[in-house]
Amino acid sequence: MGKFYTQTNLQIDDKQAFRVFDGKKKARLGTERNPAELTVQTEERKAELEKEFMENGWFCHIEVDEEAPEDTSALQLLRETPKTTVLEKVPGRNDPCLCGSGKKYKKCCA
Repeated sequence: MGKFYTQTNLQIDDKQAFRVFDGKKKARLGTERNPAELTVQTEERKAELEKEFMENGWFCHIEVDEEAPEDTSALQLLRETPKTTVLEKVPGRNDPCLCGSGKKYKKCCA
């Protein structure tokens, strides 16, 4: 069989190419570049939330609007950020066992 080469016309317009990868990193919520946007109904609630943001070192923009419903979804996201879990290192085969028996791990608890 001979070699067959096909020409494909994969022309992507520049706008679509930049839509896929724009090169801009997203800032984390609660930072100076991306402050949390909240809407509350009273000044007392605004002061309460500002105090919480200051204690945690988060940045926010709080708008007081008595007619709009309270929107604190950004605060919930900041409160519930997952903590990084650190796993214990599993000993190697010839390392002493963690149970304290003095035997090698491969002969004791493996």
